[in-house]
Amino acid sequence: MNDAQALPDPPVAERRSTIRSHHGDTFDDPYEWFRAKEDAAVLSHLEAENAYTDARTAHLEGLREQVFEEIKGRTLETDLSVPSRRGAWWYYGRTVEGSQYGIQCRAPLASPDDWTPPELTPGEPVPGEQVLLDGNIEAEGTDFFSLGSFEVSTDGERMLYGVDVAGDERYTLRVRDLATGENLADEIPDTFAGASFSPDGRYVVYTTVDDAWRPDTVWLHEIGTPVDDDVKLFTEPDERYWVGAGFTRSDRYLVIDVGSSITSEEWILDADDLRGEPRVIWPRREGVEYSASDAVVDGEDVLYVLHNDDALDFELVRVAASDPQGERSVVIAHRPGQRLLGVDTFRDWGVVGYRRDGLPRLGMLDYADGAVREIEFDEPLYSVGTGGNPEWAPPLLRVGYGSFVTPGTVFDYEVATGELLLRKRQPVLGGYDSVDYGQARVWATAQDGTRVPISLVWKRSFGEVGAAPRPLHLYGYGSYEHSIEPGFSVARLSELDRGVVFAVAHVRGGGEMGRQWYEDGKTLAKRNTFTDFVDAARHLVEAGYTTPDRMVAEGGSAGGLLMGAIANLAPELFAGVLASVPFVDALTTILDPSLPLTVIEWDEWGDPLHDADVYAYMKSYSPYENVREGVAYPRILAVTSLNDTRVLYVEPAKWVARLREVGADAMLKCEMVAGHGGVSGRYNSWRERAFELAWLLDVLGVADAS
Repeated sequence: MNDAQALPDPPVAERRSTIRSHHGDTFDDPYEWFRAKEDAAVLSHLEAENAYTDARTAHLEGLREQVFEEIKGRTLETDLSVPSRRGAWWYYGRTVEGSQYGIQCRAPLASPDDWTPPELTPGEPVPGEQVLLDGNIEAEGTDFFSLGSFEVSTDGERMLYGVDVAGDERYTLRVRDLATGENLADEIPDTFAGASFSPDGRYVVYTTVDDAWRPDTVWLHEIGTPVDDDVKLFTEPDERYWVGAGFTRSDRYLVIDVGSSITSEEWILDADDLRGEPRVIWPRREGVEYSASDAVVDGEDVLYVLHNDDALDFELVRVAASDPQGERSVVIAHRPGQRLLGVDTFRDWGVVGYRRDGLPRLGMLDYADGAVREIEFDEPLYSVGTGGNPEWAPPLLRVGYGSFVTPGTVFDYEVATGELLLRKRQPVLGGYDSVDYGQARVWATAQDGTRVPISLVWKRSFGEVGAAPRPLHLYGYGSYEHSIEPGFSVARLSELDRGVVFAVAHVRGGGEMGRQWYEDGKTLAKRNTFTDFVDAARHLVEAGYTTPDRMVAEGGSAGGLLMGAIANLAPELFAGVLASVPFVDALTTILDPSLPLTVIEWDEWGDPLHDADVYAYMKSYSPYENVREGVAYPRILAVTSLNDTRVLYVEPAKWVARLREVGADAMLKCEMVAGHGGVSGRYNSWRERAFELAWLLDVLGVADAS
């Protein structure tokens, strides 16, 4: 069916001149008036866009429902996570069929020596279970619900939680007495995510944001006292820096993190003297990043500090906690091409995360000699990391693992023996078998000769990948040194089972190939991100994996900027472009320091407000300003949210309006109650993804599953 036939015309927005002048350049922006979020005309236009998108996609209703039911049918709706030990309790989450949100629970240990998590059976009662927080109850009467903070005090007597009911990432923080189930009088509005109890349970440490949505201040709240009496522990006046705070696993220190994209600084406070003066670990130096984690080695309090001072891919050193700016003992020397990501310290050993050959790795750190023993896995592509390890002196390390074909897996790594103990693998209903699917990595050559990795996953029953052109879904991101890891997706099976090949172009600007990979895709090298993606797409066509009329590109947020850029650079290569919360009016945003996150973002994109060269460079690629006349654009779907504080809805709204002016087939879907991550609730999220996948499959000309 041609969905352009016999359908309403798209909304045509009024053009209202808004002049922007910088560095001798003038731009007349006809749709900047969309920024007035409370304006009835703006809201009416967004509603008209949604109505148009609904009409244009009405013929996909059956396919949307089918994909939704496939996602739902493969998911064990009543399920439990693997419990994590903290104090005298096992903590876990569970979901219940028909319920949108998770339920946070705990059950008592069998004994103090109990380190083997109980094997919980979905749908069956858990002996001694206490329900701590039922998100379904908390969300009653709201259209959106998100937890930004959740923690139980060390003694297990109280719980704190922060709730956002709009999608704007402003959380109201509350404290609950777990013995009575009643909330205390303590209620703190407009906090940022990530609040925590002090080890003694007497205080709550939380952060607040400034007018530009930058977390800038750390507060100390004594439970039972008025919020107006809260103590300001730290505030950062420099608009380039974010602030966060949390207690170390040892409970010895509160660490206050201060960081921009390229510079960091940490301050520590003794946990038993939170009203004291914080002391800096290393004073900030422009371009130097570091993070510290504490331990006790040979009876001495030490800090393990990961840093990039004259070490592009970072090195690990050890310093005395009493004199962190004193002598540095190198533990893991800088090794070009092996990017050290982090160090996690426990009482008797540490864990080091790093990247090598484009994949994440984990290694056990011996405090005595600094030796690192890598934990090995047998798949060629995989992702791995630690999580759920709150205890200071465990005999086991909780590890999360997965790949494009292996569902999310939880192991406990027995440190003494090196054995990986399988605790759970995400169940996939409907007869899923990983051997039916293949994954591989191939390489494209960029314009400047750089080899760009591309990850592929496909269903084998349609033939081996590359044997004949297939419909292909190409994903990309490429910013902030963020790596797109080989991870499993239940929703993705709805594509693979219809013969679609899913691919990830690991373009520069991400972190897949080390720090230099990131440096070569930011600021005045940002265009490498876009050309890498185009070159990856061309390689997939030239090597016979797909054809342009059977390829759809997708990216979100900064990856949405990538989508806008490649649509302008190489529209002929794609049948469709799916852009989620896309950063497509980048220059306008980064020119305005009053907007959320702008000043912080100058380290990533450059400062076009004060630098004419950066202005000209960003103007050369910002998608909204570079929409081209006389070009046959691919079909475009932009998805956004009215309450997004990271990439404002105005950007995709303006972009779609401009695309329509040049005859592009572009649609906008704006969630009217949601934030940067889209709608809340798992069923709502599945329906949102089913909407996107149905559109994508329609563009690819694929509808029926095998």
